[in-house]
Amino acid sequence: MHARRGRLLVAVAVVLASVVTGASVLAQARSAAAPRNAGLHENAGPHEYSCPIFPKNNPLNQEIAHAPVDPNSAAYIASIGLTAHLHPDFGTNPSYGIPYTVVGPHQPKVSISFTEYGEESNAGPYPIPANAPVEGAGEAGDRHVLVLQEGSCKLYELYNAQRAGAGWNAGSGAVFNLRSNALRPNGWTSADAAGLPIFPLLVRFPEVRAGRIDHALRVTVPRTQAGFIHPATHFASDSTDPELPPMGLRLRLKASYSLADFHGQSLIILRALKRYGLIVADNGSPWYITGAPDPRWNDEDLEQIKRVPGSAFEAVETGSILHTG
Repeated sequence: MHARRGRLLVAVAVVLASVVTGASVLAQARSAAAPRNAGLHENAGPHEYSCPIFPKNNPLNQEIAHAPVDPNSAAYIASIGLTAHLHPDFGTNPSYGIPYTVVGPHQPKVSISFTEYGEESNAGPYPIPANAPVEGAGEAGDRHVLVLQEGSCKLYELYNAQRAGAGWNAGSGAVFNLRSNALRPNGWTSADAAGLPIFPLLVRFPEVRAGRIDHALRVTVPRTQAGFIHPATHFASDSTDPELPPMGLRLRLKASYSLADFHGQSLIILRALKRYGLIVADNGSPWYITGAPDPRWNDEDLEQIKRVPGSAFEAVETGSILHTG
């Protein structure tokens, strides 16, 4: 959700539930089923659907357990909310979270018309099926569409997507080569406010089932400053307040925070927050962690995450704040 568009995070989204047919399209259920090469390759980084989810040395896949604490950490955490708690923005309900679709290498590409930020978008066509699930379908919201294409190992993401004839209209769009560490140009948005990809930062059930998450997780915060830290490339604020977090800031669950009373799916997610942390990707509700809906989540288990306060986190240094664009 782009703060410049003046909207708060829509906590509950209604997702278009659909069944994908045709030899070239993999069913939406594929995103819920165990993907080929699911899990984590110790020497290669995260892999799903026979694709790397970026190289192992990509910043999103880098551990921050030993990164130095940012000198401005206390101010950043206070601005997000010391007494606010983590919130898992996903679960079994298909209308809650950001869904994604996986398509085959021969999925036909369709035209994409950009209605808001075409100058910062990758031109179409994109291999997006007509019945790809849309976040918030039928409701006001960000209406993200995420498509991972097998074979090419490319990620196609849209913001504010609407069907338009045989193709789609969208506020903005981005294409990411999952085999590359290339960043978007400084000052460019993506389908997300920070210019980051969305799919690689989601909490996804197959990884949790495998017992480990090896990448940073997407989080929203109420307000940000007009600055970003790579791999983010875009800010969505007019504020010059240095006590507000920049886009791309990494937030680590403190090593001293005990996980002894946690179990199951929540424990795996919280362990990842000590190793890889959160990355500020958008303006919205405080401490909302974004995930993909999946019928195999245990919603009661995920409720444990809501016990973790903002005061249990610290910001870490991963790069300089840029103010380009």
